[in-house]
Amino acid sequence: MPQPTDFVTLIHQGATACARAVTTGEATALELCDAAIAAIEAKDGALNAVVLRDFDRARDQARAADARRAQGERPPLLGVPMTVKESFNIAGLPTSWGLPPFRDFRPATDAAAVQRLKAAGAVILGKTNVPVALADWQTANPIYGRTVHPLDASRTPGGSSGGGAAALAAGLVALELGSDLMGSLRVPAHFCGVWAHKPSTGILPMRGQAFPGTPDTLGPPPDLPTVIGPLARNADDLLLALDVLAGPEMPMAQAWQLQLPPPRQPDPARWQVLVLDAHPLAPADAEVRGAVAEAARRLQAQGARIVRAEDLSPGAMPDLAVLHRAYQQWVMTVLGAFEPGAECDLNAHEWIRLVADRGRLRAQCFALLERVDAIVMPAFGCAAFTHQDDADWARRQLHIDGADTSYEAQAAWASLASLASLPATAVPVMTGASGLPLGVQVIGPWLHDRGTIDVARRIAAAD
Repeated sequence: MPQPTDFVTLIHQGATACARAVTTGEATALELCDAAIAAIEAKDGALNAVVLRDFDRARDQARAADARRAQGERPPLLGVPMTVKESFNIAGLPTSWGLPPFRDFRPATDAAAVQRLKAAGAVILGKTNVPVALADWQTANPIYGRTVHPLDASRTPGGSSGGGAAALAAGLVALELGSDLMGSLRVPAHFCGVWAHKPSTGILPMRGQAFPGTPDTLGPPPDLPTVIGPLARNADDLLLALDVLAGPEMPMAQAWQLQLPPPRQPDPARWQVLVLDAHPLAPADAEVRGAVAEAARRLQAQGARIVRAEDLSPGAMPDLAVLHRAYQQWVMTVLGAFEPGAECDLNAHEWIRLVADRGRLRAQCFALLERVDAIVMPAFGCAAFTHQDDADWARRQLHIDGADTSYEAQAAWASLASLASLPATAVPVMTGASGLPLGVQVIGPWLHDRGTIDVARRIAAAD
């Protein structure tokens, strides 16, 4: 049998390696579970990433996974030790979103995504930290405190899926489940040097990942900007998790099933990739632009044709400033209408115009991605920054290329994929001069999630 250190190595290698080891008998699910628990107990005191620990039930899940293997079952995530973001309902555990009024809210049922993970054999050790109301690119709240970056405690791991990114990067778990509204998967992945996938809107079930106490509804999912998705160690793990999580719930599942297409063009020599390293509303520093250039260089070395915005025909490129402002208004309107205690002052005519503007911009993005196979751009304008304590975002500043710049302007990098419902894969590219990870996001056509993961794989494989 492997030595305990081998179990730690398997967890670092990720979900695919762990599931394969349990399936082949190289490790048991209980051994991997115990190794992950030991890692959390040894390392997480300094990180504060896994803030809700459910170790007794995790060991029960691991024993059940081993029993399933003994009975001949081979589910895809058999024995994989993982955590999920605090915002996902797990029966019996608190779901607070970092808000003190909800610290004692304990849902009676698991979120749909958690149910699918458990059915696939995953072992869920607990829940990871979030910012208040999932509304920041750092991770701190009055209930659980602050999560720090695994490489530098003075810096943030990102947010709002920052606890999960930190746990994954530190090797505490092999897989994580998060969510994304304004870069909440992509930014922590970029900061921590792990992978993440923001899926095409509508393909992963949102039930059980709503504001605490909000009742779930049956039927078609509402057209809301938030999505859920995995953080992982590599492309194979993202695909594995995507296959487990994607697809409709009942009653929709009685009428249709989801079959995501393969990559549109498997040969990189036939790709046309749009590279964006500048935004009219948000700066990116030289190191981030360097990571984008390096990703483009690697793709070009494999035969891909690299194009810039100025190479496109007039009108082909959406106005990124207009798009971002429209997405900001969309997000604030939806949150104001749905989150308890928030306000929405749009009248019906203004709402209809907002929907029409979003549809027009989305159509422009869809048309652009008929001309190019993928877009490579920053996930955020700098590497992991030092903790920001000012509650007023308007007063927060980031130091980018020697200049103080607006903190909230960085939301612009997330808007293109989010407004247009497009898949976006965050992939690590390089390490900056300060030793911090630098990544990019790869955006592709709607429902071509496998394609963005494939492009990201090509970027990483050429390292």
